Amino acid sequence: METARKITIEVPAALLDKAQQASGVGITQTVRTGLQLVAASQAYAQLRRLRGKVRFSRTLAELKTDR
Repeated sequence: METARKITIEVPAALLDKAQQASGVGITQTVRTGLQLVAASQAYAQLRRLRGKVRFSRTLAELKTDR
């Protein structure tokens, strides 16, 4: 496991409650999930820019028969 850092943050109670309801987990895991989503947002943006520009060498039919 990676080294963890203990932090203190101030967030609006309503925002934290809403995030916890959406995630269904406790405060720590909710904050971790939020941070992971923020960290991944750049990768998602790069993938969106590639939409429609990537050519695959195999057809859908070939992929289905490869199972």
